[in-house]
Amino acid sequence: MKKRLCATGAVLGVLTTLAALPPAAEASPLPGGHPPSARHTLPLGPAGLPETRTTTTLQPGVTLTRIVRGNADDRALHWTVEVSIPGGDTSPDPDAPPTALKDRASADELAAELRRDGFEARVEEVSTPRTADYTGGTLGWRVRIGTFDSQAAATAERTRLRAAGYSGSAVYTGWDGEATDRGPWHVDVLTIDPRRFRGTLDASYGPDLERRERTTELSASAAATAAVNAGFFVLDPKAGAPGDPAGVGVYDGRLLSEPVAGRPSLVIHDNARRTEITRLTWQGRITARGASFPLNGINRVPGLIRNCGGSAGDTPTSLPLHDVTCTNPDELVTFTPDYGARTPEGEGLEAVLDAHDRVVELRSPRGGSIPPGGSSVQATGERVAGLTALAHVGDRLRVGTTLLDARGRRVSPSPRTDIVNAGPELVRDGRIHVTPATDGMVHPGDPSWYYGWVHKRNPRTLAGVDAAGRTVLVTADGRSTDSLGLSIGESARVARSLGLRDAVNLDGGGSTTMVADGAVLNSPSDATGERPVGDALLVLPHRNGT
Repeated sequence: MKKRLCATGAVLGVLTTLAALPPAAEASPLPGGHPPSARHTLPLGPAGLPETRTTTTLQPGVTLTRIVRGNADDRALHWTVEVSIPGGDTSPDPDAPPTALKDRASADELAAELRRDGFEARVEEVSTPRTADYTGGTLGWRVRIGTFDSQAAATAERTRLRAAGYSGSAVYTGWDGEATDRGPWHVDVLTIDPRRFRGTLDASYGPDLERRERTTELSASAAATAAVNAGFFVLDPKAGAPGDPAGVGVYDGRLLSEPVAGRPSLVIHDNARRTEITRLTWQGRITARGASFPLNGINRVPGLIRNCGGSAGDTPTSLPLHDVTCTNPDELVTFTPDYGARTPEGEGLEAVLDAHDRVVELRSPRGGSIPPGGSSVQATGERVAGLTALAHVGDRLRVGTTLLDARGRRVSPSPRTDIVNAGPELVRDGRIHVTPATDGMVHPGDPSWYYGWVHKRNPRTLAGVDAAGRTVLVTADGRSTDSLGLSIGESARVARSLGLRDAVNLDGGGSTTMVADGAVLNSPSDATGERPVGDALLVLPHRNGT
């Protein structure tokens, strides 16, 4: 576990609450230090919406700004029921499973059936904006039923729908992402200014990689002043070990989880200087007796590659594909004690190494403990023969891993550097630069996934750096009528309006959490409350002697 334990710092600043003002009126400075003006209000909804900002200094160099924008009584918004559309007789793929979006003919066919069964069905085209690497345009057509003033009324209609043999869900139209919506939005902005910051900016995964912890727990264990959730991680045990980073994870300069090939990552340093967004790949090999074999992974269940972007031979792709678990029966994966108490169990072979890289045990089936300071290598399928040839008890087996930048140059993080996985990119060099296709958020043949994850509004966690070198961490609540959330496009515009020169999307949805002084500031969207996550970014107070 990463440990830099410090005494909890008290809130040092004075709380300043600003009334709802016209955009050009007096307001607190933005985290980027810009003077207040109409062009620096959040670019959400029509111009002229009320916007309030509350700013607190948490410790020297660290400020927290709560932004509330818009009206809670937007009468144009309502609840409705969105119906899952099956393939249908007119569909190009009649056997396809029901989804939120389909072709126009399938949507029209379903709507006609619903009307015959007594439902007020309508068909709506869904168009999405162009991004830096995706043409946008029409995603497909959706089918919706009714207009309701309350979630309860929409849920009652959904129950009637299901009784008639259909499936669907109650949704709020404020989550659709229309530019005319008037809110409200709740956005929290944590800004770390390295010119005055004397604490530590850190990333923590908790006691081990394979288990999940709440952001509040990770914050409390390090006595952090503030924290936000960080990278994507495995959630479903069928996709690997829950809590394992689903992409690059570097902690105290040690590569403990391999990158999803070429996806963006957030690089931070203890002193909060030189925060950057970069794209990384990696190489790994095991070597003994003058022979070597390439590694496929670090600290993950062999055969399961969450978010894909792994090796040739992975199914269905070796390219990034977000929220998909690719598979490969033939893998070599290395483990460190950071993974957990025991390595994954299963068929295959495991070479266990001591702290001097000497093979002390060969296990088949694989799975078990690792010596202190040691490591292991697991082989599955056709890779078992290669490991058998290389690994002999008493011999040395070298395990090497290397991070590479976009130009293929070696990256050597210092012990004061952490890197967490992210995506898509949002802002580059001060310009909107959204990359869902490159980063695996465009699913071939499945526009409904893009519709739900990218196009629609959700809770979001964002990170970046402004022109003055300040690190900025942002959370936006969503999936409620009290805060609509952000689409990925809106996230990019918000990041730029906050003065970010470079910005990226971190894990969001139910994971989105911001903590200050031990308390959760935002409203996590999971029905069970704050969600345990894979890792978190921590702002630690100054400690004498550091």
